[in-house]
Amino acid sequence: MKASSLVALVSFLCASVSWAREPFIVKDIRIEGIQRTEAGTVFSYLPVKVGDVLDDEKAATAIKVLYATGFFKDVRLESEGGVLLVVVEERPAIAQITIVGSKEFEKDKLKEGLKQAGLAESRIFDRSLLERAEQELKQQYIARGKYGVKITTTTTPLDRNRVGINFHVDEGKTAKIRKINVVGNQNFKEKELLAEFALRTPGLLTWFTKEDQYSKQKLGADLESLRSFYLNRGYLEFSIESTQVSITPDMRDIYITVNITEGPKYTVSEIKLGGELLLPEEELRQLIKIAPGDVFARERLTESVKLITDRLGDDGYAFANVNASPQLDKEKQQVAFTFFIDPGRRVYVRRINITGNSRTRDEVIRREMRQFEGGWYSTTKINLSKTRVDRLNFFNAVNVETPAVEGVTDQIDVNVEVKEKPTGAVMFGAGYSNMEGLILSGSVAQDNIFGTGKLVNLMVNTGSVNKTYSLSYTDPYFTRDGVTGGFDLYKRTLNTSTLISVMSFNTNTTGANFRFGFPINERDSIQAGLGAENTIVSLGANSPQRNIDFVNEFGRSTLNIPLTLSWRRDGRDSAIWTTAGTTQTAFAESGLPGGDLTYYKLNYTLKWYYPLSSLFTLMLHGELGYGDGYNGKPLPFFKNFFAGGNTSVRGYNISSLGPRDANNRTLGGNKRVIGSAEIMFPMPGMRNDRSVRLSAFVDAGTVYGPGGQIPAQEGLRYSAGLAVMWISPMGPLKVSIAQPINNQPGDNLQRFQFQFGQQF
Repeated sequence: MKASSLVALVSFLCASVSWAREPFIVKDIRIEGIQRTEAGTVFSYLPVKVGDVLDDEKAATAIKVLYATGFFKDVRLESEGGVLLVVVEERPAIAQITIVGSKEFEKDKLKEGLKQAGLAESRIFDRSLLERAEQELKQQYIARGKYGVKITTTTTPLDRNRVGINFHVDEGKTAKIRKINVVGNQNFKEKELLAEFALRTPGLLTWFTKEDQYSKQKLGADLESLRSFYLNRGYLEFSIESTQVSITPDMRDIYITVNITEGPKYTVSEIKLGGELLLPEEELRQLIKIAPGDVFARERLTESVKLITDRLGDDGYAFANVNASPQLDKEKQQVAFTFFIDPGRRVYVRRINITGNSRTRDEVIRREMRQFEGGWYSTTKINLSKTRVDRLNFFNAVNVETPAVEGVTDQIDVNVEVKEKPTGAVMFGAGYSNMEGLILSGSVAQDNIFGTGKLVNLMVNTGSVNKTYSLSYTDPYFTRDGVTGGFDLYKRTLNTSTLISVMSFNTNTTGANFRFGFPINERDSIQAGLGAENTIVSLGANSPQRNIDFVNEFGRSTLNIPLTLSWRRDGRDSAIWTTAGTTQTAFAESGLPGGDLTYYKLNYTLKWYYPLSSLFTLMLHGELGYGDGYNGKPLPFFKNFFAGGNTSVRGYNISSLGPRDANNRTLGGNKRVIGSAEIMFPMPGMRNDRSVRLSAFVDAGTVYGPGGQIPAQEGLRYSAGLAVMWISPMGPLKVSIAQPINNQPGDNLQRFQFQFGQQF
C-alpha cells in the first residue's frame, strides 16, 4: 500500500473515531489551514452545508471527499458550539523542475514527458507521481541503450509551501550489440539470416544509424523478417522457440540469441476454391499466384488473397473476406489450400470527405477523384483517385480510408486526408567548374496559386553562359473535361564566350508560346503548342565555317514559328516516393514554313522504376534525340543538342560532350543519346523518412553530329557516383558526386554539383 494511501486511511479512521458522538446541526462552517486553495474551492467539494445534521457517516464521507481532491495531505473535522471547523494541511506545489546531466534528450522534451506523467510546475506535488515519473524517465534512456543510467531525485522545500524538484542524470555509456546468434539453422548460413535483421553489431555507419543499439521493438520486427524469410521459402512449420537477450554486468555489451526450428520444406499439392463464387472460377484462378508444384511462399499466398479481395472490391464488395485454409500432409511434405470466399454485402459510396486542405480548394482534389458519390464502391477507382491526388504534388501525404456508415449495411464513406506542403518555391541553383567558375540560377514558382491548382512560374537564370527570363502560366483544367491551357513568355540569352569547351557565339531569343493539353486516358496525355520567336545571332572570333555560312544565308536576325507536339504517359505508383512504374515522353518541335527556319527535332525519354526490395528501387533512364532541317535548309546550329552536366551525364561539365572544332570547342550535334542506371534507397537509419533519398548511379551519353574535327572526342562517355535528394524544410536539395570513367584528354570535368531551393 502506498504511503499516501496509508496516511489517508489512518486519518480517516481517526476522524471516524472522533465523531463517535451525538449528531448536531451545523450552524456555520469555517475553513482553516489553507494558503493557496480558495475557500470557495473547499466549499464546492465539501458535502456538508449549513443546516445539515452532521453525524459519523457524513463526517467520514466529508473527509474522504476532501482527500480525494489531492489538494491536502491532512484533513480534520472539529466542532465548536455548532460551528464545523474544517482543518486542512495542503500538499506543497511544484515551484520548479530542473534536469541536470541530460545529453541524450533535450530538456524541454523531457519536461514535456514529465508533464504527461502528471509532474509539472505549478501542479500539486505527489510523491507517488514523482516515483512513477522517475521510472518513466529511466525507461526512456533504456530505450536508447543507456542501460547504466542512474537518476537521482531530490526535493527541496521552498517558502509558501512549495518544493523544487531536481533530476540529476548520470547517463552512463550506451550499450552496444556485440553478438547476435541464430541457433538451429541447418539449411541457411547464419550470415544470410542476419542480413534480414535491422539490428547489427557495430560497424562503419552504426554511430549514425543506431542499428547497434538494442530495442525490443526492433528485435520484434527482425524476428518477423526472419519468419517471413523462411515462410517465403517453403518452411511452413518454421518457429522461433525462444529469444534470449543478456547484458554484461558493466551494462556495456548486449548478446542476443535466437533459437529456431526450421521444419521441413513444403510444396503446394492442390488449390481449391470454396464459398460464394460470384466470379467465374477461371478468372479467380488467374488471380492466384501460387500453383500446384510450387514451393510454398507466404508472400505469394498473401498477394493472391489481396488480388481476389480487390477484384471483388471492384464490383462493390468492399468488405469481402477471403481466407486461404491449409491442409498439411506431413508425410509427403505437401500442403493444399482452399480459398474460402465470402463477398459480403455490396455497398456504395455515400459521401467523399476531404480534410487537411487549408489552402487547396476542395474542387481541386475532387476533380481528381475517380470514385464518385452514389456509385458502387470500387477498389481500383479509389486507388486511382489516391494516385491522381498524389500526382498533383501539392501534398506531403495522401491517406484514404473507407469506413462503414453507422446504422446501415450497404454504405461507406471515403475519407481523403491530405497533408499540404509548400507549393511555392524560390529556387537557387549552383554549380562549379574549373572553366566557368560558379554558375547561378533562380526561379520563383507557385504550383497551386490561391489554392486553385493553377501554376505560375517566373524564372531568372543569371549564369555567365545562360541568361533566361521567362513567365509561364498553366491551368490544368482549362475546360471541365481536363483540357489544360497555358502560355509562355521568354527571353533567353546564350553567351558561350566564357566556355573554353564550347564554340564562341551569342544568341538573344525573345518569344511567346501558347499550348493546350488533352487527356487521352488516366495515364496518357498529349500537348500541342504554337509560338513565335525572334533570334539574334552574334558570332565570336574563330567561329566554325558552318556558323558563318548560316549567318551569311539567313542573316543575324531570324523569325521562327515553332510548332510543338508531345505525348506523356505517367504510370508511377507515386509522385512523392516512386518505387514502381514508368514515365514516357515523346516530344517533337518543328519550325513551320512562313518563318525563316524550317527544321524538326524529335526527342523520346523513358524512366522505368522497379522495386528490388522494400528498401531499394532501380531506376533506368534513357533518352534519344534527333534533329535536322527540311525544305533544303539546315538545322540551326543554336538548335543543336548538347550533353554533359547535372541533367545528362554527371561528372562532365555542362554541354561539354560531343563533336568539337579544331580549337577543342563543343559544336553540339543533331543526335543525342543519354542513359543512366540508378539504385535509390533511404538514408540509413531513416527508412521511414520520405524526405531523404540516396542513390548510386552510372551515367552514359554523348552527342553526335556533322562538323567535328577531333574524332577522339566523340563517342559515349561514362561516369559513376553517388547522389542525395533531400526535401528539406528550407527547400529541395540535390547533391551529386561523380567520377568520369573513360574521360579523354581535353574533356571538361565537373565532379561535384548541387542544387538548392527555398520554399515558402
